[in-house]
Order: sequence, then C-alpha cells, then structure tokens
Amino acid sequence: MIKFSLLFSTFFFLFQGMCFSMGSADTRIQRDADAKTITITVPDKKLAITIDYSNGCTIKQLILKGKNTLSASGIYSGIRTKSQAYTSQDNAGTIQVVENAGGVTLSGIKYGDKDIAVRETWNFKINRDKIRWDITREYSNAATLEEMAFPKWNFSDLSVWKGGIMDNGGMVWCKYLKQVNDTYGVHTGGVTFWNAESGDALRITAIPVKDHQIASAYSHSAQNEFTLTHQVTESQLQQRYNLSRFVSGRANVFAPFEIKKGIVKVSFELQYIDYFKAYSRGTLPGIDAAAVRELLNTTGRYGVVDNNIIGANGWLTNWKCLHEPFFAQIGMALNDPNYTKNMSSTLDQERDQAMLNDGRVLSRWHNAAGDEIPGTYNSKTGYYEAMWGYTIDSQTGYIINASEQFDVNGDINWLRSHQVSCEKALDWLIRRDSNKNGIFEMMNNNVSEQKASDWLDIVWASFENAFVNAQMYEALTLWANCEKTLGNKEKADYYSAVALRLKTAFNKPIEEGGFWSPAKKQYVYWRDNDGSVHGNNLVTPVNFAAIAFGLCDDPQRIALILDQVEQRTEAENLFHWPLCFDSFTREEVSGGNWPFPKYENGDIFPTWGYLGIRAYAKYDKAIALKYINNILEQYKKDGLSSQRYSRVTQMGLGDDILAGISTTITALYRDIYGLRPKWNRMGIEPNMSKELDGTAFSYTHLNTVYALKLSVNAYTMSTNGFSIRSKEGFGAVKTGNLLTYYPQNKDTMLLQVNAASKRRINMEISSWNAAAYSWIVNSADRYRFSIKGLQPGAAYLLKINNTVQSVRAKIDGSYSIEKVCKPATKFSIKKA
Repeated sequence: MIKFSLLFSTFFFLFQGMCFSMGSADTRIQRDADAKTITITVPDKKLAITIDYSNGCTIKQLILKGKNTLSASGIYSGIRTKSQAYTSQDNAGTIQVVENAGGVTLSGIKYGDKDIAVRETWNFKINRDKIRWDITREYSNAATLEEMAFPKWNFSDLSVWKGGIMDNGGMVWCKYLKQVNDTYGVHTGGVTFWNAESGDALRITAIPVKDHQIASAYSHSAQNEFTLTHQVTESQLQQRYNLSRFVSGRANVFAPFEIKKGIVKVSFELQYIDYFKAYSRGTLPGIDAAAVRELLNTTGRYGVVDNNIIGANGWLTNWKCLHEPFFAQIGMALNDPNYTKNMSSTLDQERDQAMLNDGRVLSRWHNAAGDEIPGTYNSKTGYYEAMWGYTIDSQTGYIINASEQFDVNGDINWLRSHQVSCEKALDWLIRRDSNKNGIFEMMNNNVSEQKASDWLDIVWASFENAFVNAQMYEALTLWANCEKTLGNKEKADYYSAVALRLKTAFNKPIEEGGFWSPAKKQYVYWRDNDGSVHGNNLVTPVNFAAIAFGLCDDPQRIALILDQVEQRTEAENLFHWPLCFDSFTREEVSGGNWPFPKYENGDIFPTWGYLGIRAYAKYDKAIALKYINNILEQYKKDGLSSQRYSRVTQMGLGDDILAGISTTITALYRDIYGLRPKWNRMGIEPNMSKELDGTAFSYTHLNTVYALKLSVNAYTMSTNGFSIRSKEGFGAVKTGNLLTYYPQNKDTMLLQVNAASKRRINMEISSWNAAAYSWIVNSADRYRFSIKGLQPGAAYLLKINNTVQSVRAKIDGSYSIEKVCKPATKFSIKKA
C-alpha cells in the first residue's frame, strides 16, 4: 500500500510537468503549463515555434528541421520613445491563453507607461505547412515614437542565413552588415531567408492591415545577432539620415513617426521553404547552376535599393545610376514577379521625378548631396546631375530599360504611360546634332573641359561619343518597335529612319566623320569638336556595343575586333575583359587615374560583360561560354563583391559594389539560352553549344509556366496547354483554345492553331523558310490552321500527309485549313 501510494505520487508529480494538449486533441499545439510555454508544429514537422509567456511574451525558438535559428532574445514586440524602450518581454500583467481549432490566442500582453501604454493580443493558427501569426495592438494615446518592434526577430548570428530575398525583388546580404549597428532599411515587409549550405529557408510573408504601411530594418546587433525589425505605420516611414537606406554603425535608419490612439493589426505567415527546390535554376549542363542561382540571388538583386529604386551601385552606398541600361534585362533573368513589379514602378518614378521638362533625364540618385553639379541635387527626390559631367547615356538608359521592361511585364497600358516621356527623352538627344551628320553630340566639346559624357565618368569623352551613340541606336530600334505596338506607325518609321541614318554615319571611316579606324581595326571612342579623334586604344564597351546592338553587321569587321580582343585578353591571361587594352593619354582621363592601367584607364569592369557575351554569342560561342564560366568561378571566390578588378593582380577593388557586375550571367539567359519574352508571348532564340545539350528549366512569363528544353538545333517549349519543338528559335502563346506560333520569334509571319477542344496541342516545326513552311501535329483534335504573312494572292502547294492540292493566299496574305488530325499529321505549304 505504501509502495503503491509512493508510485502514484511519483507518477502524479511527473505528469504535472509533462507537455500536453489542453482542451483539444490537436497534438500540433503542445502546452507546458508549468514552464508556461506553447510549442506549435506544422504537420510535416519542418517548422515549429515555441512561445514563452512565463515572464512577458516571447517567441523563444523558431525551429527549422530540428534546428533553432533564434538567439536568446527571441522574437518580441515593443516600442521605443525618446526616453525609454518597452517590449512584450516586460509584461507585468497576467497573460491569458485560449486554445481554438488549429491555433492558440495569447491576450493580456501589456507594456509601456502612463504616457503611452500598449495592449496586444497574439493569435497563432496552423494553415497546412504555415503558421499564421496575427498581432493586434492597441495604443492608449497618440505619441511620437523613435522606433517600434512589430515585431523584432533576433537570429543567432550573421551566419544563420546567407541573406534574405525581399518581396520587392531585392535582397539583404548578411555579410554586408559587417559592423555592429550596420542597418539596412526598406519599405517592404516580406522576406525569404536562406542558408546556401543546408538549403533550409524561412519565408516570412507580411500582411499589414489595409491603409497601413510596413517597413523593415535589417541590422547587426551589439550581441552580434542578425535582426529584422518590422514597423507598421499609417504613412510611409521617412529616412532618419538624408535619404539613406543603409547606415553604418547606427541602429536606427528610419526617422521618428507619429502613432494614433487606437488599434493596429499586422499578420505574418511563417513557412519552411526548400530553397534549392524553390529557387532552382533547373538542369544546366556545362554551367554551375548553383553558382548561377547564388549570383543572381545576391549580386543580381543587390541593385534594388528600395521600392521604386532599382539600379546600382546598390544599397550599401545608397546609389543608383540612371545611365545603366541593363536592369530590365537583369529582371528578365531573375524571373521574379516582385522584381518585375518594382522595376516598373522604378521607371514610373524616374519618369515623374528624374526627367526635366525638356526631356533631359537626370543621371543619378543618391542619399545625400556631394556628387552633383552645383544646384542640381533635389534633396526630396535624390535625383541630380553627376559632378563629372552631363552623362548623356541616362537618356538611352531610360529608353532601353523601359522598352525591355515592357517585354517582361506585358502591360501595354504601362507602356502607353511612358510613351510621351520616352519620346521626349529620345527627341532631346536627337536634337543634339548641330552639324547634321546623323551622329548625336554630347554637352561637352573637347578634352580640355575635363568633363565626362557617359558611364566612364573620369574619361573625358566629348562631342561625338561612339559609346553613347551605340546605345542611342539600340534605344531607337527598341522604341520604334514599341511605337509600332502602340499603333503609331508614323513615329515607328521616323525612329527607324533616324536609327538607319545613325548606323550609316557611325560605320564610316574616321577620315569621313565616322568611328571606324581602318588602321587600328576598331571603333574609336569619340571625336572632339575640333575634329581630333580619341580613344583608339581598343575600348571594349564601345566595340562590343557596336556589335551587340547591331550597328556593326560586317562579318569582316566583327572578326577583326573580336579576334583582336580575345588575343589581347589571352595574352594577359585575364579572367574577364578590361575597359580598354591600351592607355588613354594623360589628358583624356582624370588626373588620379594615371598611370595606365588604373581604374577606368584599364581595370577590369565586368559590369559591361553582357555586351561582350552578346557580341561573341553568334561569332564564337566557346569564347562567350568561357567568360560566363570565368565569372561564375570568380563569384565562388569572392561573391563579386567589388566595384572592379585590378588589371595587374585580378583582385577585387573598390567598396562601391556594382550590381551590374552580374550581367555576364544575365546574358547567359538572353544570348545563350536565348530567352526573349515578349509582351504578348514567350520567345526563345537560343545559341546553344554541344556541351550545353540537355539544358532544361522552367520560366514564368505573364503568369504562365513554360518548360524549356534546349539542345543544339532542338528547342522545346511546353506548358499545360501545348508543346512545340523546333530547330529554330520561335515564340508562342496559347489563349483559350488558340495557340499562336511566331517563327523566329518575329511578327512578320505567324501560324495560329485553333482547337475544337481544350486538349493539349502538341506540334513540331519541321521547317519554316521560303522553301517550305512545314509542321507536324502530334495530338488528336479538330483544328483550324491559319497562316499569316504569305505573299498576298500568290499560288501555293498545300500538302497534308501525302495529299497535295493547289491553294491561293488571300489578298491579306493569309490562308486557313480545317482538318481533323490524328498524331503525326504532316502539313507543308510552299510556293507553287
């Protein structure tokens, strides 16, 4: 009897301390009444949190696949006034816990003082593999706050995550928060933190109540934690220090703000993400797919400074150059709808704030004055003209980005909202041709003025600048297509004519006023207004741009330039191309950039890598791939966390990191894999090599997921609704039962396949040229085939399997066929 009583007492004592589910059979929510903790675990057990309400209220553990990611500080809420800080960990009252179906509510969380008291309720609910956390906060009075934690997430250290991909398309890279209190603040709340070694990732989706704004501050705490602080306010938070998004050694990045008496609510969804799967770049034979993924998710996103500010140099130095034309292209490669949305709004802001009435596009954005031509800095917007000179490629940068962004976002109303501004920007530069020779002039006349006119801002390129004019040709060509899409044929023809005149003038020998040097076998950089020629030192972005943008289409000239560049690069065993191969003269560059090679007088700048890849892709793919792989190897060494690389040591130089240093890899997608999304279809124009055969990845465009399989002369694009295989590049889109095929991804011809049912359409293109337009249908259905772009009224021979008949194209150049098809039904139409 005594033994039984002792055993019973011992069992009862142990039972009291055990975790058990209270008031529910839901074992996903475990409450320890003695310890005053609650553990919530999602069904697959990849995510769990533990809430401690023994002394205040804190999430003390956030566990991913069995590993706690938080520091001892955990996650808590709070406010900070000018004199005092209060948090949910300081709660003095009694916290009430109520379990409900699939969740738990903690109320009675109180902190503050007589001037401003806060009462909160935390509600947690499991939704499949997510934990939703609702925080309802009530303020007793209106007040001015220095900061709030709504909430604050304290992770163990800066090695828990490599970084975080934000829901504005940007990223925070933990290694850049080097010093205590280094802080980066942005006006968005959602983020996916990832560990590149384990592949574990935490996605935090932030949902503020309607009509409220959310902001985030990422910081390196005094305890060497990596922290995320959310703030929810009625109006957008302002910056504390000028327009700085990043501040070094200062914990606060946002200015003080007002709160009102009343209730505010915010919700967060927490989810475990398999990073390797969610951000997979697919199967990339011959290419380090993991390095591509990491480079694009770090360096490629680094140029997102904040909402409405995408560019570079990036958020560490609070800088954006508008005279960089490749940020829409980076978005094309990233394939992130958040980046795409932010890039569109970035161009909206530049249209509204960075363009002068006459069409001049200001060249830069910065957090503070000091880099500007006196009188040009706008302290409210941050836009200004650079002190080095009027960098005219901001005109072309805006046009090129806007044109390419339209192909990515597919929003014709958005494009129409930029029509007037793009025309103004182009016309501003078109007017700058005082001698009427078809080449457009800069605002500086000669090297004696010691002013820049383009991105190479300490090189005194003047008057007629080949680099800016090459970009102008690209801008004119792209925008002419946009005008055509908008239905303005007159404007489209005008800009095409201006581009053709520029091309003709550009390619003339220097003795006749052009930029081609027969003696040097290269395009020179610029001509002063006195007729003197400068920059015959094989300036790579100038010569690459001439080829990449189609100004130079002479095979002999292309070979002379590209062979020369490769021989010179190989001779020095450089991993990437320098800005020039020989020295500028001393009077052609800023005094601090001498002797050669130094800075823009010869250093390696991978920022312009995409021009080199585009130039070589159709000339020698092996060379293009070599530099793509070289840049991936360099990323694995140092993360490309440099402004440039020394020509002598090939070591990284400069703290002013450039996001554009990733463009060699964006060109992998555009110019090797041939991704050419268009506003009304998905397009591919690959330049594949044998070592890349078997490349396969998915790409999402205009809310449709396309599976792409690429090998030499074998390209397959498929969706849930269709599959097309072809030996040549093409574009395609399916709407309802109608599949449209664009040969060579051009608008000159098209084949439309209208199916009787919603079944998948499977098709193979045998050939599409003047000899014969041939295709095979491998799916059974009744179809109506319509070809557009034939010679109007011409006679053709139509062959279906082995049956041949004579037909005639309509006066509009179209012809239609109706046929009930079985798999492997063959069609061919050719001129009679």
